[in-house]
This record gives sequence, structure tokens and C-alpha cells, in this order.
Amino acid sequence: MAEISNIQWFPGHMTKTKRQIQADLKLVDAVAEIVDARIPESSRNPMISEITGSKPRIILLNKCDYADDRITSLWQKHYANKGYKVIACDCRSGKGLKFFGPAVKSVLSELLAKRKAKGMTGLSVRVMVVGIPNVGKSSFINRMSKASKTKVEDRPGVTRGAQWVSLDKELELLDTPGILWPKFEDPDVALRLGFTGAVKDDVMDVCELSEHLLKYLWENYPDKLAERYKLSAQMPTLEVIARKRGMLISGGEPDIDRAAATVLDEFRSGKLGKISLEKP
Repeated sequence: MAEISNIQWFPGHMTKTKRQIQADLKLVDAVAEIVDARIPESSRNPMISEITGSKPRIILLNKCDYADDRITSLWQKHYANKGYKVIACDCRSGKGLKFFGPAVKSVLSELLAKRKAKGMTGLSVRVMVVGIPNVGKSSFINRMSKASKTKVEDRPGVTRGAQWVSLDKELELLDTPGILWPKFEDPDVALRLGFTGAVKDDVMDVCELSEHLLKYLWENYPDKLAERYKLSAQMPTLEVIARKRGMLISGGEPDIDRAAATVLDEFRSGKLGKISLEKP
């Protein structure tokens, strides 16, 4: 793979998004940061914390149904110890999202008490929803609003402009486009984002990406890998998987590209089981 740590992108709309978030921050009372439960720290844009500053924060560990439950629990404790409200959830199914409203009231308890003391009833609480591309912001907002008000698509960078979504008289969400950071200093972060599809496959070597994933899975989840691909006691190669699945091209050669795409797809869709790629 090209030196993955040197991959740089900062399309114009992402620069614009950063400015937009900074400008809109004064309109909201709290921030809901959505991360991928399989890679909670790697899927947090460090710029988000810089931009949002001291605003009360709720972290949603999305796609928890695809993540290792034991490790997700460790992440919940890790972020709670840092002072965040943390919710493990799955935004497509709605699992865990019933805790969102109470979490918002909890982090804004002082503000709500002040409003009540001043007789300021009827004001809705406003929460900005942030996160990198493809962590599930649109799925979260659609599920919370019970209607498809934003476009949901399983590829990075679909949402382009910020928009308000009123959930009820008490709560409004401000949806923002996903924002990646300009350069990855840590190659492992870039790899994890590639594994989950947060970085588009067309800027990475998919075969090499799949080989890195297979190596990690063999070291950490060998039973799941062996079961899925009917393997023996040896770490699988893309060639072995291609032959096992009958993915052959002319002359009976294994179709490595197809096998690589299959491994990534089956990990991303949860077909390999509940897997986490980093620990606190």
C-alpha cells in the first residue's frame, strides 16, 4: 500500500464543513459525537474536540452490534472516566437510542435548571451531530426522527450541507457533513478507517488492505476467521480464500481482487461476527 500515513485529502467541502461547524456551534447547547464502536478512537476526528471545545458532549458508540461486546464495555468506561456521557447503540436498528434523550437532559441539567428558574419554558434543546464520514450520522437522525429526512447511503461523504431536524418540541438536532482530517500521522489509524470503509477504497490498495485485516483477525479472532472461511490451522491468504470460494479467472487462477473485496465486505457487514479493531 502507498505509505498510508502520507495519504492526504482535504476536499474543499471538508474545509467548508470545518468553518460551518465553528459558525454553527453558537446555535447549539450540546454536541453528539458519533463514532464506530469497532474503532472508537480511530474514528474520532481530533479536530472535532478542538472545534467544539467545552460544549457538553455525548459519545455514541454506533454499530455496536458489529463490535466485540467485551471491548465495547471497556470503551464505555474509558470515555465515561473522561467525563462524557456514553451510549452503545446501533443506529440502523435503533438499539440503545432510547437512552439519548435522557443523556441530553443529564449533560444539560444545569442549563435546564437555569431556564426553569427564569421561567423560560418551551425552549427546545439543540444538539449538533458530528462525526467522520460513514459512521452513521444519517442513520441516527433518520431513526430518531422516524422518517428519512436525510439521505442514507453506505459509502463515505454523502451528506453535504448542515440541516436542522426537529424531533419534538423539546429537542432539535443539527446534522453536519462528515469531516475527515487532512493527514494521518498514525498508519494504524488509516488502516482501521480503511477496514471499516470510512476511507474510500479507491484511494487504497484493496488487496493489501484485506491482507492487513486478515493478519489482525488471525491474531485476535482466529476462530471466527476459520469458521467463516472453513480454514485449518494456518493463517489464510487471499489466494486460499479465492480458491475456497471458487473465485477463479481464466486458466483457473484465483481472483485475488474479488477475494479481497469479499473479505472487506464480510467484515463490514458483520458476517465475520462481532469484532473490535482497537482497545482503550
